[in-house]
Formats: sequence, C-alpha cells, structure tokens
Amino acid sequence: MLETLASHLDGLASIAPAWGLLLVFAFMAVESSFVPFPSEVVMIPAGFLAARGELGMSSPWIAVAAAVAAGVAGSLAGAYVNYFLSLWLGKPFLEKYGKYFFVKREPLDRACEVFNKYGAATTFVCRLVPVIRQLISIPAGVAKMPLGEFTLFTGLGAGIWTIVLAAVGFALGRSAGDMSYLELVQKGAETAKHHLPLVILCAVFVVAVYFVASKLVMRRR
Repeated sequence: MLETLASHLDGLASIAPAWGLLLVFAFMAVESSFVPFPSEVVMIPAGFLAARGELGMSSPWIAVAAAVAAGVAGSLAGAYVNYFLSLWLGKPFLEKYGKYFFVKREPLDRACEVFNKYGAATTFVCRLVPVIRQLISIPAGVAKMPLGEFTLFTGLGAGIWTIVLAAVGFALGRSAGDMSYLELVQKGAETAKHHLPLVILCAVFVVAVYFVASKLVMRRR
C-alpha cells in the first residue's frame, strides 16, 4: 500500500502550496478513523515540503508547525468518528458488522483488552503503536470515556507521532538531495520505525508520572 500511495504524491505535491494543509488534515482524518491508511505517507512528505518552502509559507518553521497542527486536528477528527460510532453502536454491532468497514475482530478484541486492562491512558500510548493506533478509539467510545479526557490523551499521542514524522520529513528536506517521493516515504518510515521504541518508552514514562501524580493528589484530598 505504501508504494501505491507514494506513487500519487507527485501530483498532490503540485497543489501543496494552495491545498497542502487541507490535504494533511483530510488524509490524517482518514488515517485516524477505521480506514487503513499509513500516516507516514502524509506527515513525512508534509515535513519535507515545509522544509523546501513548498507549503505556501515563507518560513519553513512556520510551515512545519502548521502541518503538525493540521495533522493533529485531522487525527482528532478521525478519532472522533471511531469514538462516537462506538458510543452509539456498541461493541456487539462492531464485532458483527465491523469487517464490512475494515474493523477486523482480532485487532478490535486486542484494542479492547488493552484498554480494559490499562485504562484511559492507553488512548495516549497506543496512538504510537501500529494497528492498534486507529482502533484504540473504539473501546474508549464503548466504555463511554469522558470526551474531554479522550480528547486530551488522543491529542497528546497523535501530536507526538505527528511531530516525529514531520520532523523526519523536515530533516530529509533540509539535508537530502533529489529523491522520489517513494524513496522519501520509505527512508522516512524506516527512520521513524527505528526511533519508535524510544518514543513509546518516553510515552510510557509520561503515563507513569501521570498516574503517580494522580494518586498523590487523590491521597491529599
């Protein structure tokens, strides 16, 4: 899929100065919903184009910040789709009919198991984990997780992942010579994958600090 999608990036890059941020928002919304779509194909080229001054802004730094903001907003929009559908339809419906819109039973059960075992903070950490990344919003909706809490944790997790991918693309845009978008996505995805364990470790540390702080506050109360 990565190769197929990357082959269309040349055409999209030609309209990036006018529509780039809107495209980032739209594609990240799709990626964050139940439709299988790799975020690497979106945010790595967005960072690359920002570094090259091809996102319609004079400053590369403002451009990459705007791309990250559009990516996070899109991720939240897609996550809301999963959250509210799950809230309204419930898990039995998804187990029975989910296969018709790309929600397979085994990953869904795994996401629900992780959420039930570790609680709301999984919507933060699991935004960094492939496969479960999109589906973790479903058990949050089934469990009727408070919307504010869901938005906070999902936004933080999506923000970290979006920044990582955009930063990789930005670095390649500043340092690399001419390369095809397929080469860009492949090299960027490999770099992001290499650093992913460290990113997840940092996320787990943040969650641990959050839980410790929460318990201390509750004891004082």
